[in-house]
Amino acid sequence: MFNTHDLVLVITIYQCLLFALFLITFKKGRRVSNNLLALFLLAHAAISLDILVWFGAAFHSFIEQHLPNAFFILRIGHWAEAPLLLFYVRSLVYKGPFFKKTDYLYFIPFAIALLDYIFNWFILSPELKDNFLANYSLSTESIQSRLVYLFREVFRTALGVMCLIEIRRYQAHIKNEYADVEDIDLKWLKLLVVGFLGLRISAVVVSLSLISLYEFHIPLNTELMGLTGNYVFLLLLSLLIYFSLNSTQVFSGIEAKHEELANAPPPPTTKEIEEITLYMATQKPYLNHRLRLETFAKGTSLSPRRVSFVINRHFGKNFFEFINSYRIQESKNLLADPSKADLTMLEVMAKVGFNSKATFNTLFKSLVGQTPSQFRREHSK
Repeated sequence: MFNTHDLVLVITIYQCLLFALFLITFKKGRRVSNNLLALFLLAHAAISLDILVWFGAAFHSFIEQHLPNAFFILRIGHWAEAPLLLFYVRSLVYKGPFFKKTDYLYFIPFAIALLDYIFNWFILSPELKDNFLANYSLSTESIQSRLVYLFREVFRTALGVMCLIEIRRYQAHIKNEYADVEDIDLKWLKLLVVGFLGLRISAVVVSLSLISLYEFHIPLNTELMGLTGNYVFLLLLSLLIYFSLNSTQVFSGIEAKHEELANAPPPPTTKEIEEITLYMATQKPYLNHRLRLETFAKGTSLSPRRVSFVINRHFGKNFFEFINSYRIQESKNLLADPSKADLTMLEVMAKVGFNSKATFNTLFKSLVGQTPSQFRREHSK
């Protein structure tokens, strides 16, 4: 019988296939990233269809009669999904090549699962397949199969953690090159990866619960956890589609390969420190809303890498923190000036170089200990 839980899986499959088709045929943007995201969605469509085939009564009966080979082939999608998500994330956060020869190792479980399907199911006679399906239930699974499922979910969880590490590296990197990071920090992707990681951790719990239930006879409600995961993934998928379509900006990626310097760079010189300090005081480059490290360096005699090194080593800040500390000081001057009392907070924010009200308020409170409004009221007395 067709039920609401089946409908959620059908909608998930439909969205995955439709969005994957759109990404593959879309001619703009990062083609490699689009294709990897499309493959990730196709892998999850296979996973959802696998769940539907095994546990949706109406679908199970139809597949058993007409397409018995579909029962195990779809399960290999579980092994492809996490590596594809990792490479999608890497394709966004790296400028150049992001795939190394050793990365093929992530697909070894996928290859093993495919070979297992061929030799342990596909080549079986129809009679053996019918007999297996007629007697199959979760309770008849072997302990070896349950341990394989547990390893699969741990593997997917580990790659989810690697996705988060890559995003965190990227977010740290852009603060050394940009004074404004609101539009390029991939927060939306981090939130979604956290959501997917939560589902993977939940799947580990389900796998452990099945072992507990059928091997040690400790009853746990695994069905509820599994169904909840299906609903949550549909929500995350909808958010992924929304944010992906609305995130059209070009990301500043990390260089995939860096040349190692033979020796450590020399410490900042007094001349370099004075040049940067004088440039900030006289030219006020921080008022530029689109200021980047490369643009900043053009106003000095130093290379972008050297500017970044001097700021990091001498001032103890990354480029983002360094530039915005000057912007906050400039905003304090405006807010404390009685002749500027008619300026709105948005006008103050814009005059000192900020693009985001949220960033302005957060940094002001962090550095000053008060909100901009509180600071203005206190200094207007």
